[in-house]
Amino acid sequence: MISRRQFLADICTIAGTVGIGGMLLEETARTYSHGMPGSMNTKIPLTEEASFDERVAREKLERLEKAGFVPREAKYWEKTPSGRIRCTLCPTFCELRAYQRGRCRVRVSLENRLATLVYGRPCSLAIDPIEKKPVFHLLPGSTAFSFATAGCLLSCRYCQNWQISQANPEDVDALNMPPEKLVDAAIADGCRSIAYTYTEPTIFYEYMLDTARLSHSRGLYNVMVSCGYINPEPLAELLPHLDVFKVDLKGFSERFYRTVCGGRLAPVLAALELAAKTSTFVDIVTLMVPGMNDDLVILRSMFDWIVTHVGKNVSLFLSRFHPTFQLRNLPPTPVEILTRARESAMEAGLSFVYLGNVPGHPGETTWCPNCKMELVGRIGYSLTSMRIVDGACPSCKTPIPGIWK
Repeated sequence: MISRRQFLADICTIAGTVGIGGMLLEETARTYSHGMPGSMNTKIPLTEEASFDERVAREKLERLEKAGFVPREAKYWEKTPSGRIRCTLCPTFCELRAYQRGRCRVRVSLENRLATLVYGRPCSLAIDPIEKKPVFHLLPGSTAFSFATAGCLLSCRYCQNWQISQANPEDVDALNMPPEKLVDAAIADGCRSIAYTYTEPTIFYEYMLDTARLSHSRGLYNVMVSCGYINPEPLAELLPHLDVFKVDLKGFSERFYRTVCGGRLAPVLAALELAAKTSTFVDIVTLMVPGMNDDLVILRSMFDWIVTHVGKNVSLFLSRFHPTFQLRNLPPTPVEILTRARESAMEAGLSFVYLGNVPGHPGETTWCPNCKMELVGRIGYSLTSMRIVDGACPSCKTPIPGIWK
C-alpha cells in the first residue's frame, strides 16, 4: 500500500512531464487517493459522492426516460447491509444510494435494484474493417458491425473516444436499436462479425450478452474490444459467446493504471488468465505512451508474463500513441521504440507480434513463426496478400491459430 504523500508525488511527476493543469491534478488526487491497489474488493469512491443530490438525480432519470432511455434491470449486483446497491460487474464495486449512478455513468440504483440506462441505445455505429479493431486472425479483409453506448468504467487520460466514453447517456445522441434490429442490420450490410467497441463494452454488458447470443445463432462472430476490467463471474458467462476477446493491456505497473487510467492492473491480468483457459481467441493491445509505459525492461516483464499465463500464440499488438485528450503535450511514439519492443516480444517467445498505427511496417504482416514465410500482408487496413491454406502455412504446414474462412 503506497502512502498518500507518495501518491501525490507520483502525480506531480506525471503532471510535470505531460503538462497536466492544476485542475486535473486536483481531480486525480481526489478520485484515486482513497482507492489504492489492494484486494479485488478495493473500491474507488465516486467523485460525486460528497455532492450527490437524490432529487436532482431522480429528475435526470425522469428526463432520460422521457427521451426513450428505459431503465432495464442489470445483472450482477447485491444489497449491502446498509441498504445500498453494490454493483459487482467490474472491480470498482460501486456502492450506490437510490438514484445514484456508478462510476461508469450508465448503471443506476433504483432503490431496490440495479438498472442499466443504455440497453439497446447505441450512440456510435460503424462498419469497420476487422483489422481496425485491431484483430488480425479473424476473417482478414472482412467487415465488423461496430457499436458502442455512452460511458466507461475507466478514465484513461489518452482515450481517443473520450467524447462518448466520458459522457453521460443524456449527453449524446443515441439510437433505439435492440439486439434483433442490430443483428439484422449487420447481416444486411454484409458484415461477418459484430464488434463491441469504442467505449468499454462491459458497461453495456446485458446488451452485449443478448446481442452476442443472437448473433451467434445467426452465423455471425463476436469480438469484444475491452480494457479487461471485468469481474470473473460475468466474464465467465460471456466468454462462450465471444470468438475474440481483445484486451487493451494498458501497461504493466499498478502505478500507471492508477494514475493514468483510473483503475488497477491485477483484475485485468486475472481476466486474461481466465480467458486463456477457454476456446475464445485472446488478443492483446498495448498503446505505447512515450515516457509513461514504454520502458523496455518493464515491457519485457510483460512479454514474459503473457507467454507464461496467456500463451505464445496470442496476437500482441504494440501500437503507436498519437497525442489526444489530456495527453496532447506528448509526442507520438518513436517508431524505433516500437520496433525494439516488437523484437523483445519475439525474443520472449511470442509468435505473432504486430505494430499498430505504423502503415507499411513489416510488423503489420502475419509471418509464419516457423519458416518465416509471409502469410497475410497488410498496409493499414488493406490486405496485400493472403496465403494461409486450411489454417496452416502452405510452405511448412505449421498451424496458424485463427478463423481464416
